[in-house]
Amino acid sequence: MSNAKVKNITTSAVRAGINTDKHHGAVVAPIHLSSTYSLKGFNDKRQFDYSRTGNPTRATFAQAIADLEQGSVGIVTSTGMSSVHLICQLLSTEDIVVIPHDCYGGSFRLFTHLAKRGQFQLIVVDQNDQTALKAALAKQPKLVLLESPSNPLLRLVDIEEITKACHDVGALVAVDNTFLSPALQQPLELGADIVFHSTTKYINGHSDVVGGVLVTKEQALGEELAWWANCIGITGSAFDSFLALRGLKTLPIRMKQHQENALQVASFLKDHNAIDNVYFPGFEDHPGHEIAKKQQAGFGAMLSFDLKGGVAAVKKLFANLELFTLAQSLGGVESLINHPPTMTHAGMEESARLEAGITNSLVRISVGIEDINDILADLANGLSKSQL
Repeated sequence: MSNAKVKNITTSAVRAGINTDKHHGAVVAPIHLSSTYSLKGFNDKRQFDYSRTGNPTRATFAQAIADLEQGSVGIVTSTGMSSVHLICQLLSTEDIVVIPHDCYGGSFRLFTHLAKRGQFQLIVVDQNDQTALKAALAKQPKLVLLESPSNPLLRLVDIEEITKACHDVGALVAVDNTFLSPALQQPLELGADIVFHSTTKYINGHSDVVGGVLVTKEQALGEELAWWANCIGITGSAFDSFLALRGLKTLPIRMKQHQENALQVASFLKDHNAIDNVYFPGFEDHPGHEIAKKQQAGFGAMLSFDLKGGVAAVKKLFANLELFTLAQSLGGVESLINHPPTMTHAGMEESARLEAGITNSLVRISVGIEDINDILADLANGLSKSQL
């Protein structure tokens, strides 16, 4: 484990990989694009021998995220979903997995379809329903997946409390930390065994990389998962790791501006007559507000809302926005807007979406770092025309 763990998170993010080049003294960690590496001699490998197994650039990025998450082993993967799939390699056919009913649509799709193929047994539960969660844990699952805040409704669960209950029955806990990043939440410090991210989002922050990362609290578990990452060939590329490491350096400062803008956007939407409900943990009346204050260093920059007028109004809103881009993904410096039922959560069956509260009127926003007056003006114009 690097001594970077003792530093402030902003310092650790900025200094990640700095002054590590032992050959030429490059200040910034160089990119190593080689697919293979020479041996010193017969059966005498260097630290790296083949880039699927290990790559210097990827290793630097992995260590940087492990440091920020206060973990032991970081594993960089090709996508966020490949990080989720990597966790599934720990499971056998008789193992039970518990996932939240309102998790990211891609995760929901992966777990439900792998369960249908018999890779493991699956329980889908509202993790805010204490009775239902207790019943699921009584079946002694091997793995419990947490997502807090949830995508797209920003529901929160008490990671520390649930993790303790999971460990009491021998379950591993994996937490999707994509919505907050290690700048705002560190699940391993709350007791979780695994934390994972889509680095496509806030960690990279510029919408030009697709990638994932997984960090384990314990060395042995990390080594087991690293073996599987190499085995099934899902490790990330050197170039993507280089870009994500560059993006990481501004993560804490970006998150400050993201959050400042998001709070003003959420407040604007809450008072707007075209909106039924706004889902944002920064509001004191949000059901998870106190949990957020307990386990997060901020409320994040994601929010969602129910628009009056249904799908017709949603279409009008999208057609009349100029600054917000209608697109998948989140966490970039630019503001994005999304319709979860037809985009991020289209892979869920309609009944499952509605059960999770993802209605056809739901709109999700990733608030960027543009000037707040421009952001609010664009939303005001779009919303006014959505009700015509």
